[in-house]
Amino acid sequence: MIRVLICDDQTIVSEGLRVILSTDAELEVVGIASDGAEALDLVPQVKPEVVLMDLKMPVMNGIQATRLIKEQYPAVRVLVLTTYDADEWVFDAIRGGAAGYLLKDTPRDELIAAVKGTAAGQTHVDPNVAGKLFAQISHGASPLDTSLAESLTEREREVLRLLAQGLNNTDIAKRLYLSEGTVRNYVSSIFAKLGVSDRTQAAVIALRYGLADLGGN
Repeated sequence: MIRVLICDDQTIVSEGLRVILSTDAELEVVGIASDGAEALDLVPQVKPEVVLMDLKMPVMNGIQATRLIKEQYPAVRVLVLTTYDADEWVFDAIRGGAAGYLLKDTPRDELIAAVKGTAAGQTHVDPNVAGKLFAQISHGASPLDTSLAESLTEREREVLRLLAQGLNNTDIAKRLYLSEGTVRNYVSSIFAKLGVSDRTQAAVIALRYGLADLGGN
Protein backbone atom coordinates (compact mmCIF):
# COMPACT_ATOMS: atom_id res chain seq x y z
CA MET A 1 0.00 0.00 0.00
CA ILE A 2 1.39 3.40 -1.03
CA ARG A 3 0.67 6.13 1.53
CA VAL A 4 -0.15 9.52 -0.02
CA LEU A 5 -0.46 12.96 1.55
CA ILE A 6 -2.32 15.60 -0.47
CA CYS A 7 -1.42 19.27 -0.04
CA ASP A 8 -3.61 21.89 -1.74
CA ASP A 9 -5.34 25.03 -0.46
CA GLN A 10 -8.45 24.34 -2.56
CA THR A 11 -10.70 21.85 -0.78
CA ILE A 12 -12.46 20.83 -3.98
CA VAL A 13 -9.11 19.88 -5.54
CA SER A 14 -7.95 17.94 -2.49
CA GLU A 15 -11.22 16.03 -2.18
CA GLY A 16 -11.25 15.31 -5.91
CA LEU A 17 -7.73 13.89 -5.70
CA ARG A 18 -8.69 11.84 -2.66
CA VAL A 19 -11.64 10.29 -4.49
CA ILE A 20 -9.55 9.50 -7.58
CA LEU A 21 -6.67 7.94 -5.66
CA SER A 22 -9.01 5.97 -3.41
CA THR A 23 -10.32 4.08 -6.42
CA ASP A 24 -7.02 2.20 -6.59
CA ALA A 25 -6.48 -0.57 -4.04
CA GLU A 26 -2.72 0.07 -3.93
CA LEU A 27 -3.07 3.70 -2.83
CA GLU A 28 -4.12 5.09 0.55
CA VAL A 29 -4.67 8.81 1.19
CA VAL A 30 -3.39 9.23 4.74
CA GLY A 31 -3.90 12.97 5.10
CA ILE A 32 -4.83 16.29 3.52
CA ALA A 33 -3.04 19.58 4.18
CA SER A 34 -4.23 23.05 3.15
CA ASP A 35 -0.78 24.67 3.00
CA GLY A 36 2.89 23.79 3.08
CA ALA A 37 3.32 24.35 6.81
CA GLU A 38 0.49 21.94 7.58
CA ALA A 39 1.99 19.37 5.22
CA LEU A 40 5.34 19.68 6.98
CA ASP A 41 3.63 19.05 10.32
CA LEU A 42 1.67 16.07 8.99
CA VAL A 43 4.54 14.20 7.34
CA PRO A 44 6.00 12.75 10.58
CA GLN A 45 2.49 11.93 11.83
CA VAL A 46 1.02 10.13 8.81
CA LYS A 47 4.33 8.95 7.28
CA PRO A 48 3.51 9.25 3.57
CA GLU A 49 5.66 7.80 0.82
CA VAL A 50 4.43 10.39 -1.67
CA VAL A 51 3.26 13.97 -1.15
CA LEU A 52 1.12 15.54 -3.89
CA MET A 53 2.16 19.18 -3.53
CA ASP A 54 0.40 22.26 -4.87
CA LEU A 55 2.72 25.20 -5.50
CA LYS A 56 0.87 28.44 -4.82
CA MET A 57 -0.59 28.36 -1.32
CA PRO A 58 -0.85 30.74 1.65
CA VAL A 59 1.27 30.50 4.82
CA MET A 60 3.97 28.37 3.16
CA ASN A 61 4.08 27.73 -0.58
CA GLY A 62 4.88 24.41 -2.23
CA ILE A 63 8.46 25.31 -3.11
CA GLN A 64 9.34 26.09 0.51
CA ALA A 65 7.48 23.03 1.77
CA THR A 66 9.15 20.72 -0.77
CA ARG A 67 12.61 21.94 0.21
CA LEU A 68 11.96 21.50 3.93
CA ILE A 69 10.33 18.08 3.55
CA LYS A 70 13.28 16.82 1.51
CA GLU A 71 15.74 18.22 4.04
CA GLN A 72 13.99 16.68 7.04
CA TYR A 73 12.50 13.54 5.47
CA PRO A 74 14.65 12.68 2.42
CA ALA A 75 12.90 9.35 1.82
CA VAL A 76 9.56 11.09 1.15
CA ARG A 77 8.90 11.71 -2.55
CA VAL A 78 7.22 14.97 -3.55
CA LEU A 79 5.18 15.12 -6.76
CA VAL A 80 4.30 18.70 -7.70
CA LEU A 81 0.82 19.62 -8.90
CA THR A 82 0.48 22.62 -11.18
CA THR A 83 -2.54 24.22 -12.83
CA TYR A 84 -0.70 25.84 -15.72
CA ASP A 85 1.43 24.20 -18.38
CA ALA A 86 4.06 26.95 -18.23
CA ASP A 87 4.42 27.48 -14.49
CA GLU A 88 7.77 29.11 -13.73
CA TRP A 89 7.58 27.80 -10.15
CA VAL A 90 7.99 24.19 -11.24
CA PHE A 91 11.72 24.43 -11.91
CA ASP A 92 12.27 26.00 -8.48
CA ALA A 93 10.35 23.11 -6.93
CA ILE A 94 12.49 20.58 -8.78
CA ARG A 95 15.63 22.34 -7.60
CA GLY A 96 14.15 22.06 -4.10
CA GLY A 97 13.95 18.28 -4.44
CA ALA A 98 10.60 17.51 -6.12
CA ALA A 99 10.56 14.12 -7.86
CA GLY A 100 8.50 15.40 -10.79
CA TYR A 101 5.39 17.29 -11.73
CA LEU A 102 2.02 16.90 -13.39
CA LEU A 103 -1.02 18.99 -14.27
CA LYS A 104 -4.02 19.01 -11.95
CA ASP A 105 -6.29 18.00 -14.82
CA THR A 106 -4.23 14.89 -15.57
CA PRO A 107 -6.56 11.95 -16.42
CA ARG A 108 -7.24 9.47 -13.61
CA ASP A 109 -5.15 6.60 -14.96
CA GLU A 110 -2.16 8.85 -15.64
CA LEU A 111 -2.41 10.42 -12.18
CA ILE A 112 -2.46 7.02 -10.48
CA ALA A 113 0.42 5.79 -12.62
CA ALA A 114 2.42 8.93 -11.78
CA VAL A 115 1.91 8.44 -8.04
CA LYS A 116 2.90 4.77 -8.23
CA GLY A 117 5.91 5.54 -10.40
CA THR A 118 7.03 8.30 -8.05
CA ALA A 119 6.77 5.95 -5.07
CA ALA A 120 8.90 3.44 -6.99
CA GLY A 121 11.63 6.02 -7.47
CA GLN A 122 10.83 7.06 -11.02
CA THR A 123 10.92 10.62 -12.33
CA HIS A 124 7.58 11.88 -13.62
CA VAL A 125 7.83 14.63 -16.23
CA ASP A 126 4.44 15.60 -17.64
CA PRO A 127 4.95 16.06 -21.40
CA ASN A 128 2.25 18.75 -21.48
CA VAL A 129 4.34 20.86 -19.14
CA ALA A 130 7.85 19.97 -20.22
CA GLY A 131 8.07 21.64 -23.62
CA LYS A 132 6.86 25.05 -22.48
CA LEU A 133 8.70 24.87 -19.18
CA PHE A 134 12.06 24.10 -20.76
CA ALA A 135 11.51 26.73 -23.43
CA GLN A 136 10.82 29.22 -20.65
CA ILE A 137 13.86 28.15 -18.64
CA SER A 138 16.09 28.31 -21.71
CA HIS A 139 14.84 31.74 -22.81
CA GLY A 140 17.67 34.18 -22.42
CA ALA A 141 20.02 31.54 -21.07
CA SER A 142 23.50 31.05 -22.46
CA PRO A 143 23.88 28.18 -24.94
CA LEU A 144 24.88 24.81 -23.61
CA ASP A 145 28.60 24.51 -22.99
CA THR A 146 29.47 21.79 -25.48
CA SER A 147 31.95 20.34 -23.00
CA LEU A 148 28.99 19.28 -20.84
CA ALA A 149 27.57 17.03 -23.54
CA GLU A 150 30.99 15.92 -24.69
CA SER A 151 31.96 14.93 -21.15
CA LEU A 152 29.38 12.13 -21.21
CA THR A 153 30.32 8.84 -22.79
CA GLU A 154 27.96 7.24 -25.29
CA ARG A 155 26.84 4.72 -22.65
CA GLU A 156 26.24 7.52 -20.12
CA ARG A 157 24.07 9.30 -22.68
CA GLU A 158 22.05 6.11 -23.15
CA VAL A 159 21.58 5.79 -19.38
CA LEU A 160 20.66 9.49 -19.08
CA ARG A 161 18.15 9.21 -21.91
CA LEU A 162 16.35 6.34 -20.18
CA LEU A 163 16.62 8.04 -16.77
CA ALA A 164 14.94 11.14 -18.23
CA GLN A 165 12.08 8.94 -19.47
CA GLY A 166 11.44 7.90 -15.87
CA LEU A 167 13.03 4.45 -15.81
CA ASN A 168 14.58 3.28 -12.54
CA ASN A 169 17.97 1.53 -12.31
CA THR A 170 16.43 -1.94 -12.55
CA ASP A 171 14.58 -1.08 -15.76
CA ILE A 172 17.63 0.64 -17.26
CA ALA A 173 19.77 -2.40 -16.45
CA LYS A 174 17.30 -4.70 -18.23
CA ARG A 175 17.03 -2.40 -21.24
CA LEU A 176 20.79 -2.07 -21.69
CA TYR A 177 21.70 -5.62 -20.55
CA LEU A 178 23.81 -4.32 -17.68
CA SER A 179 23.97 -5.12 -13.98
CA GLU A 180 22.21 -2.78 -11.57
CA GLY A 181 25.54 -2.03 -9.93
CA THR A 182 26.97 -0.89 -13.26
CA VAL A 183 23.95 1.32 -13.88
CA ARG A 184 24.33 2.85 -10.41
CA ASN A 185 27.94 3.68 -11.24
CA TYR A 186 26.90 5.29 -14.52
CA VAL A 187 24.20 7.33 -12.76
CA SER A 188 26.69 8.54 -10.13
CA SER A 189 29.11 9.55 -12.87
CA ILE A 190 26.35 11.39 -14.76
CA PHE A 191 25.33 13.30 -11.62
CA ALA A 192 28.94 14.36 -11.04
CA LYS A 193 29.45 15.51 -14.63
CA LEU A 194 26.14 17.43 -14.77
CA GLY A 195 26.64 18.90 -11.30
CA VAL A 196 23.30 17.62 -9.96
CA SER A 197 22.29 15.64 -6.89
CA ASP A 198 19.26 13.64 -8.02
CA ARG A 199 17.52 11.99 -10.96
CA THR A 200 14.94 14.72 -11.52
CA GLN A 201 17.54 17.45 -11.85
CA ALA A 202 19.50 15.26 -14.27
CA ALA A 203 16.33 14.68 -16.31
CA VAL A 204 15.59 18.41 -16.42
CA ILE A 205 19.06 19.20 -17.75
CA ALA A 206 18.89 16.34 -20.25
CA LEU A 207 15.53 17.49 -21.59
CA ARG A 208 16.43 21.16 -21.50
CA TYR A 209 19.53 20.70 -23.64
CA GLY A 210 18.27 18.01 -25.94
CA LEU A 211 20.36 15.22 -24.45
CA ALA A 212 17.13 13.22 -24.09
CA ASP A 213 13.49 13.44 -25.13
CA LEU A 214 10.15 12.46 -23.69
CA GLY A 215 9.52 9.72 -26.19
CA GLY A 216 9.85 6.08 -25.39
CA ASN A 217 12.31 5.33 -28.18
